[in-house]
Amino acid sequence: MDKRSLTERDICTKFILPAVKQAGWDTMLQVREEVFFTKGRIIVRGKLVARGSAKKADFVLYYKPNIPIALIEAKDNNHSVGDGLQQGLDYAETLKIPFVFSSNGDGFVFHDRTGLSPTKEQTLHLDQFPSPDDLWRLYRQWKGLDRSAEELVLQDYYDDGSGKAPRYYQVNAVNAAIEAIAKGQDRVLLVMATGTGKTYTAFQIIWRLWKAGRKKRILFLADRNVLIDQTMVNDFRPFGGAMAKLSTKSKTIERADGTNIELALALDRRRRIDSSFEIYLGLYQAITGPEERQKLFREFSPDFFDLIVIDECHRGSAAEDSAWREILEYFSSASQIGLTATPKETEYVSNTAYFGEPVFTYSLKQGISDGFLAPYKVIKVHIDRDVEGYRPEKGQLDRDGEEVEDRIYNAKDFDRTLVLDDRTKLVASKVAEFLKESGDRYQKTIVFCVDEEHAARMRQALINENKDLCDGNARYVMRITGSDAIGQAQIGNFIDPESRYPVIVTTSRLLSTGVDAQTCRLIVLDRPVGSMTEFKQIVGRGTRVHEDTQKFYFTLMDFRGATNHFADPDFDGEPVQIYEPGETDPITPPDTDATGFEDRDQDDYTPEPPTAGGDDVTFPPGGGEPQKKVYVDSVSVRVVAERVEYLDANGKLVTESLRDFTKAALLKHFASLDDFLRRWKGEERKGVIVKELAGEGLPLDVIARELGIDLDPFDLVCHIAFDRKPLTRRERAENVKKRDVFSRYEGKARAVLDVLLGKYADEGFLSLDDTNVLRIPPVNTLGTPVELIRAFGGKNGFEQAVRDVQLELYSDVS
Repeated sequence: MDKRSLTERDICTKFILPAVKQAGWDTMLQVREEVFFTKGRIIVRGKLVARGSAKKADFVLYYKPNIPIALIEAKDNNHSVGDGLQQGLDYAETLKIPFVFSSNGDGFVFHDRTGLSPTKEQTLHLDQFPSPDDLWRLYRQWKGLDRSAEELVLQDYYDDGSGKAPRYYQVNAVNAAIEAIAKGQDRVLLVMATGTGKTYTAFQIIWRLWKAGRKKRILFLADRNVLIDQTMVNDFRPFGGAMAKLSTKSKTIERADGTNIELALALDRRRRIDSSFEIYLGLYQAITGPEERQKLFREFSPDFFDLIVIDECHRGSAAEDSAWREILEYFSSASQIGLTATPKETEYVSNTAYFGEPVFTYSLKQGISDGFLAPYKVIKVHIDRDVEGYRPEKGQLDRDGEEVEDRIYNAKDFDRTLVLDDRTKLVASKVAEFLKESGDRYQKTIVFCVDEEHAARMRQALINENKDLCDGNARYVMRITGSDAIGQAQIGNFIDPESRYPVIVTTSRLLSTGVDAQTCRLIVLDRPVGSMTEFKQIVGRGTRVHEDTQKFYFTLMDFRGATNHFADPDFDGEPVQIYEPGETDPITPPDTDATGFEDRDQDDYTPEPPTAGGDDVTFPPGGGEPQKKVYVDSVSVRVVAERVEYLDANGKLVTESLRDFTKAALLKHFASLDDFLRRWKGEERKGVIVKELAGEGLPLDVIARELGIDLDPFDLVCHIAFDRKPLTRRERAENVKKRDVFSRYEGKARAVLDVLLGKYADEGFLSLDDTNVLRIPPVNTLGTPVELIRAFGGKNGFEQAVRDVQLELYSDVS
């Protein structure tokens, strides 16, 4: 057997896998081949939506399921033994794997990322591959695990037998948290972008700690009822009867599979606690409040809980004098894990001051790059009054007949102190125009407004712009805000992919956080967003991919310049420690009120005091009179500029056309025209190149269709990437006929080539040398495949004839 003639897959099967098995690895439990660990970045340009290639490791070796410790990158035997090492190291960095091997079937090159081996890289014979215990011994030393910590780290993940497995970054997050707690760290912070499965990650952490007997009583805290309820019936469902909600109100919830379940409660009607449960879930607002009688958490002894997991810890727990932080400090002896998508870091408030630096971070940028999160395009709309400002004419009267104060009003004033009704109508018309042009007026849409009053006016303007659909169903446009009970009751329908209505919702801040709007495709910003934390949360409303409804990206329509946050270098960087007060340091007033809801307008909520520890207390009391607004009618407004920006491969927003994007991507793939021509002419099956480009997010047929260019893939690449004048397929076919390439063929052979050339001219068929083409009309009318191949003197003669034709098709380009 000539080893150099074997494919990479053959090398894996015949040489690498036997060597691994011989070293003592269990191929059923410890070895996985061809491990795809990303989905492939979703690329959006215009109406083009394509996925790039997913990343795939040839072998991943696990000491136990979901505890990966080694990776092997394989190459065929035409490569040297270490040629796969750099690629393997890149994958290992992402997967947090310490031991990396490269092989071509002759042996291995071993790279130890821990630095504990005497030699950083060494070459091994096939029979020298390390055993699982050898590598685990190094791993344990690298992580600093004693026997007790090792037992916890090796505790099994939950497995329901369905084949569902955590994604690679969830494994990294779970293992990082478990290792930190195993080594005695009691404050742990995990930063994971919205839509990446923080709750499922939290469940696996809790499950392993609980099953290991290290944490016997556990409290999971959140700030939204819907988060608690859905968590209990979905991700936390395996806890079963050991789990209860800190609530007095029974509720029946529908599971994801359509069945119903009644939530177990840990409080009776007199608010007495049942301490027989092990897993408690509760709202911050249900167990605390500004008055002593509301502090239900004090009914537990300070050492009752062994572990507290705080969901969305950037909100309440970030501020040192927050009422929510009081709960954490009361249970200070418990291990505490904070989960957040957007770490709260300002001059005054820091959650890393409390939890410490994150043990794991998975950013929005990384999630989009991996293809797990939906990318976005941004439509920036500039309105003349926002850009130029508005100064009332002398003696200008408002709607009430009072004179408008003579000063220059700018974008910060509009809809907060001064209302230009025509501006509201213009925004509504642009939103309606976008939905109509998209071809789908039922895209779930959130319009963020300055306050509740603005949301009400925007709702009315959108109803008028979409009268036809509102005539069909009054819930097509709805306002969902803190004081609107009818609107709030529709949140479940809005986020339900199966529910058509409501379609467009107007809000101020209620939907900016904690709402899992999987099918939201359009987010409209018609209010300033000063907080980076809140901006990330708003963006997070659209980042979930929903394969069933073909939702692969979303659009941000920005009327207020809020998307300037994208230009901030801290937008998606690592959280930065800014404020860490000492024991005697003064506390500067934070930008968060006592209940932990930052950056919210007082007039955005119903001014009703919370009931003592009640479940449904979600909003802080208002207080104070709403600011009086001035309404000015008949002031003309118009759009002065509009542009569309897209995410590039580095996560930056760029103004780039589909043509520009395609050209840049092709030039990365082919350094020059000569480089492309060598590859094209050297590849017997041209479809391989087309498939390869599609795998990188460049589906040439789709690009040609979007650009309105009916070209052969060869001409499309030459024209877009290298500015060569293209020929149509028909022109190329006619040129071949003029050169009389078929002169040496007669009878059926000549007829077959004529028909194939015509098929190329009509359809651009690339796999002409595939004999199956002889079964397709109109070729099959000339005879059976056997007869037609015989006309060429056999299969080799047929394939050679077609290759000659293909060479002639592109002979004019040198």
